[in-house]
Amino acid sequence: MTDQHAGTARVTIDPDFALGTVDPRLYGTFVEHMGRCVYTGIYEPEHLSADAHGFRGDVSGLVRELGTGLVRYPGGNFVSGYHWEDGVGPADERPRRLDLAWRSIETNRVGTDEFLGWARRQGVEPMMAVNLGTRGIDAARSLVEYCNVPGGTAWSDLRVRHGVREPHGVRLWCLGNEMDGPWQTGHTTAVEYGRLAAEAGKAMHQVDPSIELVACGSSNAGMPTFGEWERQVLHETYDEADYLSLHAYYEETGGDRASFLASGAHMDAYIRDVVATADHVRAVRRATKRIRLSFDEWNVWYQSRFPGERALPLEERPRLIEDTYSVTDAAVVGSLLMTLLRNADRVAIACLAQLVNVIGPIRSEPGGPSWRQTTFHPFALTARHARGTVLRTEVRGPVIDTDKHGPVPALDTVSTLDPETGALTVLAVNRDQDRALQLRAALRGFAASYRVVEHLRIADPDPDAANTEAAPDRVTPQSVRETAVAADGALEAALPPVSWNVIRLAPVE
Repeated sequence: MTDQHAGTARVTIDPDFALGTVDPRLYGTFVEHMGRCVYTGIYEPEHLSADAHGFRGDVSGLVRELGTGLVRYPGGNFVSGYHWEDGVGPADERPRRLDLAWRSIETNRVGTDEFLGWARRQGVEPMMAVNLGTRGIDAARSLVEYCNVPGGTAWSDLRVRHGVREPHGVRLWCLGNEMDGPWQTGHTTAVEYGRLAAEAGKAMHQVDPSIELVACGSSNAGMPTFGEWERQVLHETYDEADYLSLHAYYEETGGDRASFLASGAHMDAYIRDVVATADHVRAVRRATKRIRLSFDEWNVWYQSRFPGERALPLEERPRLIEDTYSVTDAAVVGSLLMTLLRNADRVAIACLAQLVNVIGPIRSEPGGPSWRQTTFHPFALTARHARGTVLRTEVRGPVIDTDKHGPVPALDTVSTLDPETGALTVLAVNRDQDRALQLRAALRGFAASYRVVEHLRIADPDPDAANTEAAPDRVTPQSVRETAVAADGALEAALPPVSWNVIRLAPVE
């Protein structure tokens, strides 16, 4: 439906329109042994800021500022050829291995204990993946024993001898990675993977009944087996799995920026399709448990620029997919986060892939500085302020025609309500490349009136503007509080073209 007033988008925000509760794990990220994500990313003992454990202090500070609550590790494609035993024990005795996933040399200087120690010091929950590509049940159960059993067994006692007396207590585990993909080491069929994952999950639960497990969904919605893969995998793993994974990456192709800005429409449809399949399996099995989703890889990634791993030279920490992000990319990342929030009733976990350097919101140089990419800001501000209950907002207003997604609203928006403080957060993206939008939100059903606390915006006359080592603060959130007004039960805000916005409101006392 198109608003009669061109350039005005209307929504209604009502506390009774609750969609779900934000799980803090929705603001997860991803560290894979790929490129420079680990080495010279989070870990660089020679760096001036390095702590006693060899991890970069400047990067750790940015990770805390980013506000991520969960980090997935160690892969990704990397995990399907990984021997976790290579990464424990005295570092100078660890083997150097050829990583087939990204055609690089893995030194194993960072492994399970180092990563989990870093995660604990950062205050983030770890999400560990087990290798179901070249290994299987025995390696998976042994890793859980190493990480979670207090002591008195072979693997837990080995951890203690390695200097880690207390168990790591990892609660969330991925049963492999993208096993439907022909590029994956150990690629297999849905039934074969499902049976292996179910048996591995059973053994892992026997070691620690408290853990939660994520089964592999399709690598992306364009896979030829999409849908049928989910059905068959869930049929095999339903008793052991708690979550099903989804992965999606987006980029602007062929100059079609309109479709790129509307990428959230694709993500939303993808989620709905997977939910429908999961609920179908639940009905067929007469199950009471409802499978939730783990969108544990998502981001903007210009895959068309990547030559493929087989074209890469064999080296340590190669510079892989270090995309530099623009204002447009930041608007898309912010919109994708909003899509995840709108599906918070079923999406419990999500991981922006990856954390540093490899298509990350944080960039760093060996021995040099670190800085925030444009995409850092919508993630950090959303993670900081979009908490509590997600409210449904239906948009009435201008639409944009896109080649890939058909007509979509020019305004993309979602709201969250903190039930304890009454604070209201409105996130909004103007997808229009040429026209400003006037947001008009009716604040209905609230016990108190609201005032605008803050309006922050990411926008620029040049939508391709980016942050670089030479200009790390070229694009930052700008305070434009005067452009948003709350009065008489309504909120009005001006949204320039290709902009991401967060508007914070508080009850009037």
